[in-house]
Amino acid sequence: MTASWSGMAAGWAGADPKRWLLAAAITIAFAALGRGVRGVNATGAMAGAAAAFLILASVGLGGFAALVSVFVLASVATQLGYGQKQALGTAERKDGRSAGQVLANLGVAAVCALGFAALGGRVWLVASMAALAEAAADTVSSEYGQARSARARLITTWNVVAAGTDGAITLAGTLAGVIAAALVATVCALTGVIRAREFAVVIVAAVAGLFADSSLGALVERRGVLGNNAVNLLSTLAAAGVAAALARTL
Repeated sequence: MTASWSGMAAGWAGADPKRWLLAAAITIAFAALGRGVRGVNATGAMAGAAAAFLILASVGLGGFAALVSVFVLASVATQLGYGQKQALGTAERKDGRSAGQVLANLGVAAVCALGFAALGGRVWLVASMAALAEAAADTVSSEYGQARSARARLITTWNVVAAGTDGAITLAGTLAGVIAAALVATVCALTGVIRAREFAVVIVAAVAGLFADSSLGALVERRGVLGNNAVNLLSTLAAAGVAAALARTL
């Protein structure tokens, strides 16, 4: 694990003003890129910049690389089968994701990254990366599943429903979500953010969060108890919690 990629207990930026400036420049460029390709709207770009800055300053360039992988996977998956998603009424808006959507997906990862920088302990770090992996898994699973099929099954009853229904899953979408989680975990491992024995923890926790998302969608989102952003936030929190519990056993 090299200092150029990984973070330390005091955070990657530490007390070095040059690293703080570098972190600010990178996150501003990242937010501008996200806005430029319409992955996020204006408020989403600001929220994404805040989350990216916390992750980069706390974890380091490896953590930021994991965040970029989430953005790339989500962007590609969103564009797949866009016409069919429009017909289903589930397509993302052309102006990109809002601040609420961004924070629902990245907020837990950013807070856990800050916890790692402030308190130390790899549990925070693994939890942060698992939350990122779950965000990628959830988006890819949903978007790819809708692109591949107009039908899905409700996770609680297994009844056939329209793709895009809250709590509905497809085999293709689920497999794509697992692969997305594994890709984010691979980026984390290759950049030295997580250790070999933590690799499986990140994937397992992300997949647990993915199924938590579908379950919450079926049980509470369909009934209007919670909105999609709240469900996404709770799902990343579930992934972080599972990762933290598993990491403590290593």
